[in-house]
Amino acid sequence: MAATISESEIRQVVSQVLDRIQSAPMATSWDSTQYGGRKLIGIFDDMNEAIRAAEAGYRAVRAMSVEQREKLITEIRRLTREEAGIMAKLGVEETGMGRVDHKRAKHLLVAEKTPGTEDIVSAAKTGDNGLTLIEMAPFGVVGAITPSTNPSETVICNSIGMIAAGNGVVFNPHPNAIATSNYAVDLVNRACKTAGGPEILVCSMAKPTMESAAIMQSHPAIRLLVCTGGPGVVRAVLSSGKKAIGAGAGNPPVIVDDTADIQKASKDIIDGCTFDNNLPCIAEKEVFAFRNIADELISAMQKNGAYLITAEQAAALNKIVLVEKTDKNGKVKKIVNRDCVGRDADVLLAKIGVSVSKDIRCIICETPFEHDFVQHELMMPILPIVRVDNIDEAIELGVKAEHGNRHTAHMHSKNIDNLSRFARAVETTIFVKNAPSYAGIGFGGEGHTTFTIAGPTGEGITSARSFTRQRRCVMADSFRII
Repeated sequence: MAATISESEIRQVVSQVLDRIQSAPMATSWDSTQYGGRKLIGIFDDMNEAIRAAEAGYRAVRAMSVEQREKLITEIRRLTREEAGIMAKLGVEETGMGRVDHKRAKHLLVAEKTPGTEDIVSAAKTGDNGLTLIEMAPFGVVGAITPSTNPSETVICNSIGMIAAGNGVVFNPHPNAIATSNYAVDLVNRACKTAGGPEILVCSMAKPTMESAAIMQSHPAIRLLVCTGGPGVVRAVLSSGKKAIGAGAGNPPVIVDDTADIQKASKDIIDGCTFDNNLPCIAEKEVFAFRNIADELISAMQKNGAYLITAEQAAALNKIVLVEKTDKNGKVKKIVNRDCVGRDADVLLAKIGVSVSKDIRCIICETPFEHDFVQHELMMPILPIVRVDNIDEAIELGVKAEHGNRHTAHMHSKNIDNLSRFARAVETTIFVKNAPSYAGIGFGGEGHTTFTIAGPTGEGITSARSFTRQRRCVMADSFRII
């Protein structure tokens, strides 16, 4: 399905959307069970009850034809487009992260480019010994953990794919984005009921906890676990003993060599790095620039909304955005300051006494490779730039900075050999060439979208077929008509 949104269209409609939703009733004190006085559908206090409801939903959707399932998905898409602005605003207000206009764009992307039932394709093999039919069947009830960075986007994207596959779903959303996640769960259920499906097909928790997640992971009715989150929750899901799909962290490097279109590269990198204030895991996190074009690249970035800070200012900012924590073994390590994640560039600069206008989208700085900004996935519009002498050094450092996550990497170059060498060396699920990072999930690039990018477990850019299991039906010595 071709995308129907563009950056210019988003800019044209954002002001009207914000005006329309400014007066919409917001959930006070982040009540995760209601919105504007309306009780949300599919929200439970007890995980066991939620799973039972999802089981009933699964049985109902299993009895439906593929055509009927697609009608449910069509209505989910329609409501997502219609209420994208509400979810975008709710997400920013609840979590304090990201930008309303960009979150709205992400919801529109999910509505347009998340595959539905067309992704479920059967296969047949015939030969001298008869016919074998291979079909993609549902697992049953899927247990899903969703993040605070893309809460409603992930719920809706996962729901479309999982319902297309014929599953019921129970979510255990991130505690910092419960209201937003549950609004999306309610939207999916409203859409399904309107389109002739069960009243409750996807479920969630009013107060998700580690305990509710543990119940979900061990419950016999849960046949597949899908986790979109940090390393800790992904490890927990992978150790559950069940079939699991894990979408883990990334720290995407971007290389700019001396054959690149520097003006385009600078704009693409800043656009990608600042999309929703760098919350997407695919976003550019550190730049390795050839020394002979680095000055031109930095100058061009400044013309595209970047603010260059000094080494001293970077050191001051480092102390704010990364804080020290002592683990249970007494080891001190640096972790990301959650109060800074997804914040606007001017807000972060104000923390070190620098006042800039809202036109500043990104903070850039020159650093050595060992700098914390290079080594840690900040998920903020802060972009360190490391000068390198040649492609060998760029690839070596880029691969090291990616930390073996095999998530996403980027490169701006017209040298096919350089592009190919880096792609082979970094082994990432997504590799974007000469475009902003978000082209890798179908926004301005070809291919479908997802917000569950399963690098650790190998499914990659997940879609409906990722949430199916293969079944084989064999008719020996029959139905071979040739």
